[in-house]
Amino acid sequence: MGKITGFLEYERKDGCVRTPAQRLSDFNEFHEALPVKEQMEQGARCMACGVPFCQSGEKLAGMISGCPLHNLIPETNELVYRGNFEQAYRRLSMTHGLPEFTSRVCPALCENACTCGLHTAPVSTKENEKAIIEYAFANGLVKEEAPESRTGKTIAIVGSGPAGLAAAQLLNRRGHSVTVFEKNDRPGGLLRYGIPNMKLDKRIIDRRITLLEEAGVEFRCGVDVGVDVTGEELLQEFDRVILCGGAGNPRDLQAEGREAKGIYFAVDFLTEVSRKLMDLDFDSEKLIAEQPFSFGKVAGKNVIVVGGGDTGNDCVGTVLRLKAASVLQLEMMPKPSEERLDSNPWPEWPKVLKTDYGQEEAAFLQGEDPRIYRTTVKEFLATKQGRLKGVKTVLLQSVKDSKTGRMKMEPVPGTEQERKAELVLIAAGFLGPKAYTLETFHVEADARSNVKTEADSYETSTDRVFTAGDMHSGQSLVVRAMAEGRAVARAVDESLMGYSNL
Repeated sequence: MGKITGFLEYERKDGCVRTPAQRLSDFNEFHEALPVKEQMEQGARCMACGVPFCQSGEKLAGMISGCPLHNLIPETNELVYRGNFEQAYRRLSMTHGLPEFTSRVCPALCENACTCGLHTAPVSTKENEKAIIEYAFANGLVKEEAPESRTGKTIAIVGSGPAGLAAAQLLNRRGHSVTVFEKNDRPGGLLRYGIPNMKLDKRIIDRRITLLEEAGVEFRCGVDVGVDVTGEELLQEFDRVILCGGAGNPRDLQAEGREAKGIYFAVDFLTEVSRKLMDLDFDSEKLIAEQPFSFGKVAGKNVIVVGGGDTGNDCVGTVLRLKAASVLQLEMMPKPSEERLDSNPWPEWPKVLKTDYGQEEAAFLQGEDPRIYRTTVKEFLATKQGRLKGVKTVLLQSVKDSKTGRMKMEPVPGTEQERKAELVLIAAGFLGPKAYTLETFHVEADARSNVKTEADSYETSTDRVFTAGDMHSGQSLVVRAMAEGRAVARAVDESLMGYSNL
């Protein structure tokens, strides 16, 4: 513990955030760093408590509490306090190979399990992590050196999202020859096309991809495994295959009028916006002005986003930057409490109301929070030409299912309401991976349609085929996908070599 009384002397202080008025004019990241001296003081707030829940990564009440990567957080926080950012990077690198991503997009499970946060504000571990990795990049400490010798073993990784990149990084360091297959035109998976640029600048991804390529990892983009190449062909070419294709099957809305033109899945929408921004060399002004999208311009349209999670919030922030006339966000569940309930004690993940950047921006422009709770779409309304012109929403109530005994949300008769909308984005979650990927490898699926494995295992029902990430665990967090990517790398390494030192 660096400073015994640090958590008593210093209040939590986060880096500056550009105001909604400033950041709505572009697609740039808007979280700024603290001065080094002030960041060191934030490291001093770490209590080095007897039981560091921040690094546990265990499930409590069905939700993960603490870091799934098991970063030794009190150690890195102390090194930040002492100003030894180089050693902090060395320490962080022992458990985490891609902190530039989690320090931007992770919901900070570590902070929500921080002992300091039980009675006051938690330690700003996420910003400390970002300060560490950006110092390391700025000072030439981040390297992906090619191994001195190769094992002669070959591995194909299907998907270049967080799980695929984490696995590729470790297996390449071990000396195996790694080839990553990505169906999109650029590597990064969810990091590139599921998260908008203002949360994660795509040049941050390119920076890491370049290092991995220089170290010997091969990326084959524009190859959809199961369509452009079969599982049998990959198993003939490679010693092992790892499926990290994510949960790419979006949940749809089964409502009357669904065929109307103007209804899109959220990730498809975010993907096209990110791709156009990169094609325009990150020229936000040109993107906002021209909006050369297949779905037409967003400017001037009334938009409804169906889904209250992170992806829904990202859609809200994106359409506002594209000058939508208005935006509403529909959430099926009731509005969460603003404070922890007794039934949700620390260090469980806090099930409390969270207002993210997109909702803040909508409130700034529209004068109120864009979210409407306990509401869903009953019917899509279209013009005679088949273009979307609005939706009919209905309130929901929680009732007990007579057969299962579980609570479910059902419509409340007489609460229908018509709302104007020329664009609807469905951000209602995912129902597992694309079926054709499983079929081409003849792997079994579990009851949730994810790739089936034994408990605490990453081996599928098909010999020499492994899996990790959302394809394995279901839709989850970037940090959890990375933890699975590292774990599957060890499992594959052991299956090839008879032991593993990863």
